[in-house]
Order: sequence, then C-alpha cells, then structure tokens
Amino acid sequence: MMRFRLGFLLLRLSLILALVMLLTGCGGIPWFGKEKDPTPPSPLPTLAQETRFDTLWSTHPTRGTEGRRLYLVPAFADGRLYVADARGRVVALAADSGRLLWQRETGLTLSGGPEVAGDRLVLGTSQGEVVALSTQDGREFWRAQLGSEVLSVPRFGGNGQVFVHTLDDSLHGLNAATGQLQWRIDYPPPVLTLRGSSTPALTEDGIIVGLSGGKLVKLDPKDGLPIWEVTISHPSGRSELARITDIDADPILVGSRVYVGAYNGDLAAVDLDRGNVLWRRELSVYAGLTSDADGIYVTDSKDQVWGAEMADGAGRWKQDQLRYRRLTAPALIGERLLVGDFEGYLHLLDKRDGRLVGRMRLTKAPITARPLVVGNRIYVYADDGTLVALTLGATMPVPDTKTPASRTPTAESSADRSTTQARL
Repeated sequence: MMRFRLGFLLLRLSLILALVMLLTGCGGIPWFGKEKDPTPPSPLPTLAQETRFDTLWSTHPTRGTEGRRLYLVPAFADGRLYVADARGRVVALAADSGRLLWQRETGLTLSGGPEVAGDRLVLGTSQGEVVALSTQDGREFWRAQLGSEVLSVPRFGGNGQVFVHTLDDSLHGLNAATGQLQWRIDYPPPVLTLRGSSTPALTEDGIIVGLSGGKLVKLDPKDGLPIWEVTISHPSGRSELARITDIDADPILVGSRVYVGAYNGDLAAVDLDRGNVLWRRELSVYAGLTSDADGIYVTDSKDQVWGAEMADGAGRWKQDQLRYRRLTAPALIGERLLVGDFEGYLHLLDKRDGRLVGRMRLTKAPITARPLVVGNRIYVYADDGTLVALTLGATMPVPDTKTPASRTPTAESSADRSTTQARL
C-alpha cells in the first residue's frame, strides 16, 4: 500500500481522501478553485505593548526553506550560531554580532538540523542522507544514506553515536566518528500521517521517540532494542484523517518524567523508567511544547497556547487570540513565552496568565522554527533565511486595556478536534 504524506489538511474529508488517492509524496496540497479556508487566521488583536523587543542584529545568510515545511532550526555552541537552508548552504555566524564566519555549499537538499557537538555538526536531507561537517570551516567528515527523508534534528549521544528519526518511522544509530550504521529499528507507519517527525530526546540510558500513530518508545542506545513502548493516544474516528494521532511534537524531559502530545489526541506525562502513563489530558498537539519548573506550555493544533499544571495536566489558561496563525512551538525566556507566526511576527506572552504583552514583526515570511533562547538573547530563524538576534527591553506600565487569555480552559470536544487546519 502506498504511503502518503500531507502538509495541508483540507476542509472536506471526502476531498482530502480523494486527493490522497491521487497524489503521492506531496509536501503540501493547495486550496483549489474558490474553496474558502474554513479556518482563516485570526486578525492580530489590538495590543498595548508591555514589553519591548530590542534588535541586536539582523542578517539574511541563507535562502531558508523555500516554502517547504522542513525542520531547519538554529543551533548554538561556543558563541556561534549555525543555520542551514533547503538548497544545501550551511553557515556559521558569531552569535554576538551576526558576522559570517564561514559558509559551505554542500549541494544537498537539507531538511533537518543542525545539531552541534564538539568539532562537528550533523544534518539530515530530503534524500534520506545524514552528513557530518566541521564546525570550524564546514568541511565534510562523512555522509550516510538512511533511505527516508529526515524531518527532525539528528541527535548526538554521549557515547559517540548519532541518533536519527526518519520520516518512515525508522530509528537509526550511527557512529559519530565515521557515520557507520550500528543499528536500525523500523516501526510500521499508519496509512495516513502528517508530514513531520519528532526529534529524539536523550536520557542517560535511553532514547525517547514519538511515532506516527500515537506511540511513544524508549530505545536502548547500544542496539536500538525497545526498553518500553506505550500508546499515548489511540486512533479514533470514521475516516483515516480523523484517526491521525501522530506524535510530531518533540518529547520533553523533566526529572523522572517525559511530557508528550499527540495530534488529534492527548497531552500526557509518562514515567521515564517504566513507561507508565501518569496522566492524560485531551488536547491536540502539533507544533510543540516546552516546560519549566512552574508548568507546561503548549501550542495546540488550532494555534492556541495553553499553560498547564505539571502534576496532572490541568489547564491554567488558554490564549486563543492567535488561532490559526500557524504558530511555532513556544520558547521560554524568564517569565515570558515566545511564539512566531506565519506572517513573520514574534509574539510575547506572560507565562503566568497567557496575556499577550508584546509583538514585533521580523520579516514578511513565516516563522516555523521555534525561537532559540540562549541566556537573555533570542534568536529567530525565519523561512526566508532571515536570522535575527533580540533581547527583551524595558517593561512598560501595565495599561487598563489588556488582551487576556481565557481563564476557563475546557477540554476540546472530539468533533472540534476532527476539524483540522491547513498547514504547510
């Protein structure tokens, strides 16, 4: 049976399924004719700026993703930033000034990464390759063919390995020095899945990976054998589209727990050692989540941002004024949350109550990569190749008119969750 990947989810299930039967290997399906978008982006709400963004520098070192939904994200190490584009350009810049240190044209169709450790960085490609380059000048150390597109960040392990999750739900362990394949494990994907893969999260004794179909696994890094497997969300619904329960959001580790969210499914906490589900809350997660000692923060599949309790997942607040603006996963900086959107805006939320407290437009292109926070600096990499460094400026007096988040978050109904949104 042929396997189909979709980037856009359309209004009518019958139309979607008919198109899926005709199209294979698509990165996205456009709107046809005069079909009206059933989930138009929310207009930007009126905002009294409570916190200012200060731009340190802005540059345009690459050509970006060229309109494709890829997992090309900025990486920071030793005072340098590394970014890559879809045509194979990889660049290193001084993080304090944005000055170009080196660039390399690899000729590869890069799609995931980079990840940096020591003297090398690794990236994945749309052709199923992984390549390792020098952090000093971009020269190539090795490349390996894995057979399926890489839409997650390859991860360096502490034992001289690189772990890669490919689009066909295969997991690979490579020798970090040579690129030699040490092991591979395959998980059969469902008939219909979203276009994306979760990036592995590493523990001292295992690799945590979310899969298509709603399963979370912990693998032994030595041989790839499962330590435990657990289903976070079981597929439900009448159509294949409604039954999508992919875990594309990267799992996050906090102490002895892993927090994870599934599309059309649940937000859950899982015991890291035994794989027991400690709690579940009905919430469809796509872009991603983050956490700190105070709580969990989630961008759901409707582009609503949630604050939730770590102990049981109970909702604290919901910010719904940015619905369907194709938000990034949230990033934390102090008492604030950051999300980018499809029009190049960076939004700032108060993590305590979800209020919108700041906004700045960095570019006219979408921002799909989660903002990168290093200390008190914010680095944003947009889909057109724009790279911006910012800090948070002075806090303004709180005005009388605010843009509050909902204080009474409710569980999404099953009917609501099956109304999917168009995404690249």
